[in-house]
Amino acid sequence: MKLAVPDKISPSYFVAEAAVELGFFKAEGLDVSLELVYPVDKAYEALRDGKIDFVGGAAHAVPAAFPDYKGAKLIAAQAQGMYWFLVMRSDIGAKRGDLSVVKGRTIGAAPWVNTGLRGLLTAGGIDLERDKVTIAPVPGILGDVPNFGVMASMALKDGKLDGFWANGMGAEIAVRGGYGTVVADARRGAAPEQCFNYTAPAITASDALIARSPDTVAAAVRAIVQTQAALKADVSRAGEVGRKLFPPTEAGLITELIRRDLPFYDATLARDFIAGMTAFLRAQGVLQGDVKYEDAVAAQFAPLWKG
Repeated sequence: MKLAVPDKISPSYFVAEAAVELGFFKAEGLDVSLELVYPVDKAYEALRDGKIDFVGGAAHAVPAAFPDYKGAKLIAAQAQGMYWFLVMRSDIGAKRGDLSVVKGRTIGAAPWVNTGLRGLLTAGGIDLERDKVTIAPVPGILGDVPNFGVMASMALKDGKLDGFWANGMGAEIAVRGGYGTVVADARRGAAPEQCFNYTAPAITASDALIARSPDTVAAAVRAIVQTQAALKADVSRAGEVGRKLFPPTEAGLITELIRRDLPFYDATLARDFIAGMTAFLRAQGVLQGDVKYEDAVAAQFAPLWKG
């Protein structure tokens, strides 16, 4: 079986990666390989087309290939909350929580990831047109890339962007390099409260697989829950995964980044989360009507989320 992630050298979908690399899928009797499919809409299209079996990606992006979540369901959360960071150039006076710094600026963001930024800025009182905010692709990003955040960080360093909206690895590199400041972080209070539930890193399976082999999907859910528990019990195991998958610099950072994310490691797909996410998607014009909880979530696996 194949599990696709849209961003690899990153904490964003690390639980899915660790479930493969630490053997938790194997322990559940599943032979699962990890594939990079960027950007996230292409990963969901691959799921729709039967090229892969699971996506470990952003929960809000499922409609990129499955309108109104018809044909696929979220089966577990890798973690809770919107997990990207708004990082702006330090030399423009960026300060944590001050969204006004984006006015007149160009910010790099990936497809579908950019919807989270638009929603966050709107919730913070920023009008993209009035305030002349440009959200654009990161220069040089073409085809499959192992890590969007690292490349966005390099573009920021080179002066090609005023800011970027990307994962924790890119944010950490920019902050440690002295050229980036984290302005918004929905998980840790540096963003309007409602933004927390705009999305989350999840595991998604097709309705066809769920119907054809519910035991297989249940085994995948258990593997994710066990991986979360293993990393909570011994976060140094994140280093094992990093050394297998990441370049040396990023491998050296991943354990600390996962340590920070551990409080959000919970496989639950809560009703409040789905309500918040679908309201956000309606505001973004992605959903035209109500999507019920059971339309988006394979709720039959809920008893497995707590392990």
